[in-house]
Amino acid sequence: MTLSPFDLHGRRAVVTGAGRGLGQAIAAGLARAGADLVLLGRPGNQSATRDLVAGLGRKVEVVDLDVSDPDAVERIAAEVSSDRPVDILVNNAGVIEREDSVDVSRQSWNRVVDINLNGLFFLSQQFGRAMTERGSGKIINVASLLSFQGGLRVAAYAASKHGVAGVTKALANEWGPLGVQVNAIAPGYIATDNTTALRQDPDRSRSILERIPAGRWGNAADIAGAAVFLSSAAADYVNGHVLVVDGGWMAR
Repeated sequence: MTLSPFDLHGRRAVVTGAGRGLGQAIAAGLARAGADLVLLGRPGNQSATRDLVAGLGRKVEVVDLDVSDPDAVERIAAEVSSDRPVDILVNNAGVIEREDSVDVSRQSWNRVVDINLNGLFFLSQQFGRAMTERGSGKIINVASLLSFQGGLRVAAYAASKHGVAGVTKALANEWGPLGVQVNAIAPGYIATDNTTALRQDPDRSRSILERIPAGRWGNAADIAGAAVFLSSAAADYVNGHVLVVDGGWMAR
């Protein structure tokens, strides 16, 4: 029997921010493809996803972690890797704060960048070290359409997501020769908590939908297939790529 190149049985995947939305959908998609899961995130926020993954018949662990704390990142990464290697890392945890740029505080700026970019880099560093040593691994970062555009009233978020695209390419250059592929997914306008304000604004929602050839907002499940692909052997020659999943937004 020939196995599918998308089969993830025997693989162990870490997903950050898997409590809901994109992270939950990605975790479920990886589990359906056969991967066992480690869910990293805020205390008490991962239980629904844990139950979902367990219901799919996969092993699942929940570990509390504030990804913006580099000391905690180092400690937790060592603990998670101590008994079994991590084959796949999905850096999904993220936050967005909408405010006029003239009013953005240092605290707000630092919070967004610490979670979206700094945490992503240091988690990749910690798990990537073992991946490069054994010569295999997949890292998938969740970028954004604002990795390419500036957006409105989201300066820190846009800066952090531009940084995610840059880190993805930088790590791909370094770690590709060592057998590790580093890629990113740039979701389009997806119906999650992060886009609630946009969807509730009739003018913004209408202008967004008018530009999407698919004619609808995306849903979290639309991102899961891309994550499975980039996590699998089917993507062994894909490296340093930012895969846009946007219903055609960027084509307009």
